[in-house]
Amino acid sequence: MYGETIVEPVGELQVTFGYQCSGKQGGSSEMVDGYEIPYGHRFRRKSSFSFLSGAALSANTTLANTNICNGRIGAEILPSLDSPKSFRRVPSSPSFARLDMLSCSFQSGMSTLSSASSNQSEISDWEFHRLKSMSAPSKNENFLHAKEVEVAGGAAGEDRVQAVCSEENGWLFCAIYDGFNGRDAADFLAGTFYETIGLYLNLLEKEMKEESNMNSDDCLLYYMDENTSLSEEHIPSRIYDDNNDKSFTDAEPSLVNNKKVSYDSFRHKVLDCLQSALNQAETDFLYMVEQEMEDRPDLVSVGSCVLVFLIYDKDLYILSLGDSRAVLATYGVDANEKLEAIQLSDIHSVDNKIERDQLLNDHPNEPSVIVGGKVKGKLKLTRAFGVGYLKKRKMNDALMGILQVPNLLSPPYVSTQPSLNVHRISKEDCFVVIGSDGLFDFITSDEAVRLVHKYILSNPSGDPAKFLLEQLVLRAADSAGFSTEELMRIPAGRRRKYHDDVTVIVVILGSNLRTSKASTVL
Repeated sequence: MYGETIVEPVGELQVTFGYQCSGKQGGSSEMVDGYEIPYGHRFRRKSSFSFLSGAALSANTTLANTNICNGRIGAEILPSLDSPKSFRRVPSSPSFARLDMLSCSFQSGMSTLSSASSNQSEISDWEFHRLKSMSAPSKNENFLHAKEVEVAGGAAGEDRVQAVCSEENGWLFCAIYDGFNGRDAADFLAGTFYETIGLYLNLLEKEMKEESNMNSDDCLLYYMDENTSLSEEHIPSRIYDDNNDKSFTDAEPSLVNNKKVSYDSFRHKVLDCLQSALNQAETDFLYMVEQEMEDRPDLVSVGSCVLVFLIYDKDLYILSLGDSRAVLATYGVDANEKLEAIQLSDIHSVDNKIERDQLLNDHPNEPSVIVGGKVKGKLKLTRAFGVGYLKKRKMNDALMGILQVPNLLSPPYVSTQPSLNVHRISKEDCFVVIGSDGLFDFITSDEAVRLVHKYILSNPSGDPAKFLLEQLVLRAADSAGFSTEELMRIPAGRRRKYHDDVTVIVVILGSNLRTSKASTVL
């Protein structure tokens, strides 16, 4: 059933939602080992997931200021998207998809180009095409060909969670925006980033149409369908940054055929779209902060982690920035092996030696890059969205007295370069746990996989995301010497002493019968 809420929220849960892939159109089904499996679905594409649940628990108190864009994000856009207790169906390109309202920096750049050149030919064809496409998306440029989508999500403290699903077209978009020093950055991302990604993917499709001389509106689907004739061999994932070669980590010495060349190229271009969308969002956000920092200097310190999870066909794309985490539960090559936890995202923090060493190498002549275990004594994250005062001197200058960062000699100190990963979903893959860092303060990746696996086996109609939050509360209470009831009676704000805002999404991958059979009765 579309938009089905699996459980009602309890206690302090601000967000709790679930989605079960069903798609019954004629009521036909078959019984397999006592479970009802619908068949005869006539979807445009087959979904690679069967169920998801999300839940969020707040610990912080925060003012939902969100006055950037003249307050329109908070007053108009987010109310059209938020649905914290269930999924609901909305148009794929609703009224919030208006870059003329949001992308002030983009419009400024476009005006500059226009005034600098009175002749379209003086601007590169690609740049003119990009500007025109992004400033005026047409009605048929819906995100991955979906005319309508199912949406859910909301806020918990400074966290923001979003899930957008088009079961008919076989894709799922999930995002966790873990805000800090306020929720403005997380709110901005929740109100704009999904649409920005969609615009860049639409541009990719136009580019591929032109390269292949295709007239079809299904160019993306063409590239995906090419792979149906390929074998199911493992296609390695990639995680890269600007300092690494942008290639698959176990790339084969030679390519099998032209189809594989075009398919791998397509996947790389999708990752490039995700990165370009993030760069655009960062530019837009910092531009708006700059316009308002005289009246609201606190905006220069506001930031967010970003974790985007996109399933399209059988590919799982990950964009991560900060310390949120995506963990895949898989049996690996040998189905007799125990379930393994494979981390699909990097941790961008000074606690990560690779990140710490890279930061020091980027600023070799500064003795105070890391102070007290934090970047310039202010932030443990080495990569994050926003936090302009650690990226631009003029934003640091907007702060007064001790709030300023001393000796800002060679900014930026915090990067917006994400980790990118693409994973081919196989029959050995069971589920993915996506969570903000608050979850992993008390539960390791291995424990999260073990807890979810045990839970869905014994509670096939239960809510694994909510269950993980319950386990976290138990551990946080035990660590503080409280009962869970005592901990939850502590008001948000004061409770931050004992645990962080926590957001969790669990996605059951439908390609694996060991989990899909359990999830069909959810």
